[in-house]
Amino acid sequence: LRLASVVQLGGVCARATPAERASTRAATARNFICAADTTARTAHPRRPRHAVTPTESGKRVDASGIAIWLTRADGSGAPAPANARRRVRIVQRDKKFIPSTIVVQVGTAVDFPNDDPFFHNVFSYYDCIKFDLGLYESGASRGVTFTRPGRCFVFCNIHPEMSAMIVVVDTPYSALSTLTGDVTIGNVPPGRYTASVWHERFGLATPNEFPRDVIVSDENRSLGTIRLIDAGKALGAHTNKYGHEYVPPPPTSPTYR
Repeated sequence: LRLASVVQLGGVCARATPAERASTRAATARNFICAADTTARTAHPRRPRHAVTPTESGKRVDASGIAIWLTRADGSGAPAPANARRRVRIVQRDKKFIPSTIVVQVGTAVDFPNDDPFFHNVFSYYDCIKFDLGLYESGASRGVTFTRPGRCFVFCNIHPEMSAMIVVVDTPYSALSTLTGDVTIGNVPPGRYTASVWHERFGLATPNEFPRDVIVSDENRSLGTIRLIDAGKALGAHTNKYGHEYVPPPPTSPTYR
């Protein structure tokens, strides 16, 4: 099935052309932005890959990190695939989590390999799961399995500038938008679904527009137009795993750097 929609970050922008829509497979969303509605939108300093900055009219900007997922609403259509055990990776490199945002199905294990030449301590105290992987050295890897849906902010207990977001969903039909705003959800059987949309900083321009029921069929391959606006929800300063302010390590420390 080939589903197409348009995600807009404010402004009034042209919809994707028929040729653009025809170039996708499964569920696709394309993100545009107009210079007329870019006032006061700035990147959060700790999450630059989600930056939305003023641009020339019609120029596309970074529209990554928008999560869209489909959950069966009434059991119609073919059954969802079994929740097979799987593992994904978020690498720690240059004091960054790479990638900084992922969307996974319940039951997925996420590994956090340390590619830096110093120690890290990955932890989270948010929403769907709380965990502390402890202090581990360069070349080592530790992981955690996400057993229930929710949104999980991940940090390093040594480096406060490090943060990542894991969106855990109870469905195999999900995806994140690319830098250009394209979203592809593959292998979606016909049926009735509940469509949900989430982004760390941007909220829906029309409150309560999502979640909403959609019917996927050969005749209905569009999720419609989705508009997002800056909701000012980007993550601000946070505490360490003990609930205290971060204390900078000595500048000569070879362990923490």
